[in-house]
Amino acid sequence: MDKPYSQACENNKGPILDVLKVRLDGSRRLLEIGSGTGQHAVYFAALLPHLQWQTSDRLENHAGINAWIDYFPAANLHRPICFTVGMDKWPGGDFDTVFTANTTHIMQVNEAQQMMQMVAEHLPDNGVFCQYGPFNIDGQYTSDSNQAFDQQLLNQGFGGIRDIAELQSWVAGSGLTLMQRIQMPANNQMLVWQKLI
Repeated sequence: MDKPYSQACENNKGPILDVLKVRLDGSRRLLEIGSGTGQHAVYFAALLPHLQWQTSDRLENHAGINAWIDYFPAANLHRPICFTVGMDKWPGGDFDTVFTANTTHIMQVNEAQQMMQMVAEHLPDNGVFCQYGPFNIDGQYTSDSNQAFDQQLLNQGFGGIRDIAELQSWVAGSGLTLMQRIQMPANNQMLVWQKLI
């Protein structure tokens, strides 16, 4: 089959990798929530060989992810498992790291909340969660384009851009702590969380 393609993935993979290289230096086993086209997974896994990269997504996206893996195989890159937040239980695998890109604003609000709480529950002590995408800060959009994008998302039935304070409120008391907020290209951000007990 033809591989699915996202221009956004091509545009942001370099800046994201720069963050992951630093923040995931001590990580060993990563779960990617919402692998999408599979472009991120094949790119990052090849350049982070110390990390076992487990892809996951809805079943209908598996063929596309597998097409990318077939084209760019890597010993540390694993074929997708079925995992849909709000439907499936947390997958087994003793993951010490979670990565997700451009998923939080697609999910319904209750699904985004459940994802945060599942990550908080299942990450081990000192585990890391890297969450990429557009986020609001203190109730404000970070750009006019993000405000327009959010309205488009809501019109299409998606949950929309979440506020960072809202994410923090959902995991209050769990030990999952926002350690760093990194400004990324195209008005996106990387939120780096760590499980601190």
